[in-house]
Amino acid sequence: MPGDRRRQGPGARTLLVATRSPHKLAELRTLLHLPGTRLVSLDDAGIIEEAVEDGATFDDNAAFKARFYATLSGLPTLADDSGIEVDALGGGPGVRTRRFAGERATDEENNARMLAQLAGLPPDRRTARYRCTLALVEPGVGRADEQPVTIRRGAFEGRIATSPRGTGGFGYDPIFEPDTERPGGRTVGLFAPEEKNRVSHRARAARAMRRVLRSRGY
Repeated sequence: MPGDRRRQGPGARTLLVATRSPHKLAELRTLLHLPGTRLVSLDDAGIIEEAVEDGATFDDNAAFKARFYATLSGLPTLADDSGIEVDALGGGPGVRTRRFAGERATDEENNARMLAQLAGLPPDRRTARYRCTLALVEPGVGRADEQPVTIRRGAFEGRIATSPRGTGGFGYDPIFEPDTERPGGRTVGLFAPEEKNRVSHRARAARAMRRVLRSRGY
């Protein structure tokens, strides 16, 4: 990609967010709240290449994506890897959260498979948590796999509901009950965006990463 695109006019900076999801990009714009920085997606930046997400952990995947796209674009890059861990499934689906019901599964298909896997289990055996890792790479000299990575993490404890409720959010939100709710209470799919953005796994990771970004002039 020609030229140094890290600055867009006086005082402005561009931060590449390694996602094609408009939901995730909008959420991170709100959570990071960096008025002097322009956050762009892979599609906004005209990047068609895909990083391979075959790491064993969220940290592995986020770090690899951040390095891959920072090297490709020449832009400071923030990558997210997140998912859900269900205790009754031995911590799964974990890094396969998005592909739980198949490589091209929809949110509805993933949710349906999750509910089928946990059918009949009582609330105390449906415990789960969302996890998020955010990885930041600022490209420099050297090999892509040696670029320094700054990592921040967040978790959001709860349980899997017995049926979907609510249409807010995305992913497993309609079947995820935070542990602050009683069994059968509200799922994240019933939360207003502002409420979710105070307590979610991504919100907690983003608050920690925002401190890093602001300290570096973003």
